Amino acid sequence: MPSIKEIELEIAEEFAELENWEEKYDYLIELGQDMPPLDEAYKKDEHLIKGCQSSVWFVINCKEGKLKLAADSDSLIVKGIVAILQRMLSGQPAQAILEADLILFEKLGLWNHLSSQRSTGVTAILAHLKAAAEKCRQQAELEDAASKERFTGG
Repeated sequence: MPSIKEIELEIAEEFAELENWEEKYDYLIELGQDMPPLDEAYKKDEHLIKGCQSSVWFVINCKEGKLKLAADSDSLIVKGIVAILQRMLSGQPAQAILEADLILFEKLGLWNHLSSQRSTGVTAILAHLKAAAEKCRQQAELEDAASKERFTGG
């Protein structure tokens, strides 16, 4: 699997091919529309990101120290942003997510083209994902320690 940096570079190259912000917004919308729909059963408060103007749901699973993400939003633009984050981070090791600078949206100039409320929402999403990565990292450490203990009879 490509690293977060490699995926960021791919996405940046895709956006560089677009001539103006209208095309970039259209591409964001297209990315969101291409996401598999999130099962309605997951569109509950426990998966809702607090701090977003739009409704954004993330279902986050941690397996073997890696985050698996499924997501959705009721806003077309935000759903495109969510699609980018899902593409970059799903399947990545929690430690890699914690170490990632996640400045792709700055590189793309997206911060300059989002309303302050949307920017605040994206910041909330990033904080939520970092917190989930930390929790996953800790869980993996505990599982690793327990596994070593079983192996050594400790």
